[in-house]
Formats: sequence, structure tokens, C-alpha cells
Amino acid sequence: MAKSQYAVIGLGRFGTSVAWRLNEAGQEVLGIDMDEERVEDAERFVTHAAVADSTEQKAMESLGITNFDCVIVAIGDDMQSSILTVLLLKEMGVKKVIAKAIGKRHGKLLEKVGADWIIYPERDMGERVANQLLSPNMLNYIELSKEYNIEEINIPLSMAEKSLRELDLRAKYNISVIALVRNGSIIVSPSPDEIIHSSDLLVVIGNRNDLSGFSNIK
Repeated sequence: MAKSQYAVIGLGRFGTSVAWRLNEAGQEVLGIDMDEERVEDAERFVTHAAVADSTEQKAMESLGITNFDCVIVAIGDDMQSSILTVLLLKEMGVKKVIAKAIGKRHGKLLEKVGADWIIYPERDMGERVANQLLSPNMLNYIELSKEYNIEEINIPLSMAEKSLRELDLRAKYNISVIALVRNGSIIVSPSPDEIIHSSDLLVVIGNRNDLSGFSNIK
């Protein structure tokens, strides 16, 4: 994975989690917050950390914010600072701005001022938990749109030790297998003759309703 430069503004629980994961993946991460304690804590797991007011253009310029590939605005409950920060970053020409929203109204305002991607952590986590309760075989998913997902699913026992050709998932369930996870390794675009084992994970793409039906098979 090529190294990219990320800035995370707001080092609360969400921002810290994002910054830590990016750093763990070998990326260059700048952590920014107005709270000195949070910045000091972040210095343990980010490339650089700075105390700064993200609504001040001079402060952002001094940090070279426009040089970053992506800036994540993870400001907590201060809706005004969050919106002003996104607006300033887009006016300064930052390539990609991802912003955390605390609600629908906040999200709409962030969208209007130019955020490229809006994240609703509480809603998304709630949906993820509910989906995994409703579909026990589903381990993880990526929402591509309101209709389509990519999901990582445990192999139903009834399908173990059969080939993908025999299972014919596209015809029977209207979903497509794009990869297999086997013993920690990924097999991309597996052959139709690949035998599926009970310990394998299927990575599939399809309509959410079709995927939901498939992930409940035993």
C-alpha cells in the first residue's frame, strides 16, 4: 500500500481511532486538536501532532494542510466549528475532506459547504450491529449504495465442500463471489472449479435484499 498523507482534525474517540488505524497501516498522519492533553496523547501514535484552531486559515496554512491527500474532520459536538472547518478546507483547496456528522441536519450542512464524504459513526455502528444480529453469517460489509453491498459471509454448512460452479450463486441467489478468504489469505476472482471449505469466508457483491436472504442460509 502506497504511503499517503492524512490529517485528522479533532482527537476525540472517533478521531483518535481513525488516526491510530491509519498510522498502524503505515500512513503519514497529522493529528490536530485545540486540547493540549489530547495532542500529547496522540503524539504516541501519529507522525506529527499539533495544537491548532482549525477554523483559522493562518493556523491551517502553517501546518501545510493543502499538501495532505485527505483531511478527516472528526470534531465532536461543536457543530459550528465542524462546518466552518470544512468550509475553510474546501476554500483552501484541500483535495478530499471527510467529515463526521452528529445528525442528519449537521450532515446536510456539511454537504452544502463541500464535504466530499460524510460519516455518521453512531448510525453506521447501529446499522452494523443490527445487520449482524439479523444475518448471523455476515461478518462485515461495505455499503456501495442504498441498494448494493459487498459482504464477507461465513460459508453456510450446506454449501461446504462444493465448487462455485456447483453452487451457482449468481443464478440461484443473484449474488457474485469476488473473493475467498482462506487461512488469512485472499483468493481474488476464484475459479468456478474452486472447492469451498467450511472454514472459508466468501466475499460477495449484490443487492442488499438478495445478500440478506443468502446470509441467513444454514
